[in-house]
Amino acid sequence: MLDHLGFPVSDYARSKQFYDTILATLGYGVVMEVTPEMTGDGSSHCGYGKDGKPDFWIGTGTAGNTRVHVAFSATSRAAIDAFHRAATQAGARDNGAPGLRSHYHPNYYGAFVLDPDGHNIEAVCHAPEA
Repeated sequence: MLDHLGFPVSDYARSKQFYDTILATLGYGVVMEVTPEMTGDGSSHCGYGKDGKPDFWIGTGTAGNTRVHVAFSATSRAAIDAFHRAATQAGARDNGAPGLRSHYHPNYYGAFVLDPDGHNIEAVCHAPEA
């Protein structure tokens, strides 16, 4: 349904460092960066993904008063654990430790953190434990 998603962050450099760290644990990285020279309006944008396609974007701007929820797909429960560890070490606030959320379905294993702007960032794996 969605091709990509993006939102503004209050401190681009801080948020870029945060997402570089946590998304690496899930196998995602910077695919494209759009500089102020490229946009012509002074804004910067960074697109994360894999295989050359940016799916998740952050950009300069003013973070809104409404929190956004973004869930990133992971291939294993170990990746979820690594995501949560990396995120909290990078300054995120815990918003739900790694674990099963069987009220969604029996194999729903996820973890939640709040990013530097308070957005609810999740990593989730739907596969049974290997």
